[in-house]
Parts: sequence; structure tokens; C-alpha cells
Amino acid sequence: MKVILASDHGGVNVRQEIGNLLKEMNIQYEDIGCDCEGSVDYPDYAIPAAERVANGEFDRGILICGTGVGMSIAANKVKGVRCALTHDVFTAKVTKEHNDSNMIAMGERVIGPGLAQEIVKTWLGAEYEGGRHATRVGKITEYEA
Repeated sequence: MKVILASDHGGVNVRQEIGNLLKEMNIQYEDIGCDCEGSVDYPDYAIPAAERVANGEFDRGILICGTGVGMSIAANKVKGVRCALTHDVFTAKVTKEHNDSNMIAMGERVIGPGLAQEIVKTWLGAEYEGGRHATRVGKITEYEA
């Protein structure tokens, strides 16, 4: 599994913690920043990460900003991306199992690094169930065409 990791200035600390977790889990990843504390524009990080997931270069992507909202909206503009805003473990599990999400977004100002790590572990460990969910996900894919 290959994961791309990105944040804006509001998610730098949690992004670094997630990077450490991915190292511990021996998951190959690329961190595309940002590495600053000054204000940056979240689409400048979310969209390139989403494009790299959509084109198959990465299997999954993790985005962090202050709330997770901006990053998830930006990522979902990229055809082929299903980015879920996740602030709890249950949603992280179900968004993979039912929605086949290939990206998640989290908010550093909403959750702390410990919960963020649990969300990531749960999401990376979950598998898409298909079945009745495949029809629903298929309708999204069909609409994008």
C-alpha cells in the first residue's frame, strides 16, 4: 500500500504524527507538506494529492487542515476521488467498508494526534465490502464519467 500525506498550515503537527505512525506501520508514503507555519491555501496541497490518488500513483491519501472540511471539499473535486471527512473511528471504518473511500481528511483543531492515529489505523485496516454498496459507489463513478 502506498499513501500520500498532505496538510496546510493548520494540520502540520498532526500530519507529522501520522507520518511517524506510517513509518511504524511500515507503510510506504510520501509527505508533500506543507512545512510552514504561515498561512497557505489548502487547495494547493489537497488537489495535487488527490490527483496522485486518482491517477493510481497512490492507493490512499490522508489530508489534514484545521477542520478537515476545506481539504475534503478540494479533494472531492478531483474525478475518481472519494474523500471522507473523518473525526471518529466508526466513520473511518465505515467509509472504507461502505463507500470505498480512497482519501480521508481530518481537522487538527477538531481532534488530537492520538485520535487521528487511531482513525488512520482503522481506515487503513478496513476493506471495502462491495455487495449492496457497489451499486451506490458505482452510481457516483458513473456520474463522474
